[in-house]
Amino acid sequence: MNLIHQNYRFAAIIENDDDGYYGYCPELDGCHVQGDSHEEVLINLHSAVKLIVEDMLACGESIPQPKMMSLTSVDIEI
Repeated sequence: MNLIHQNYRFAAIIENDDDGYYGYCPELDGCHVQGDSHEEVLINLHSAVKLIVEDMLACGESIPQPKMMSLTSVDIEI
């Protein structure tokens, strides 16, 4: 049996908070992870995304297409 490999790309948001780091993928419902470092969250996100996509494919669900996202900052003066 030939397996067809497909690459997928998803946006990943990683934030620092009082408890360490928090990461999630906006395109994948329920894909939220935590970690003590940025690197740990990135590893955890990779694992979580892979499991979610494999499960979606096994259930015959369509994989969401990447959304255009922009990250910027807003400067204000008060």
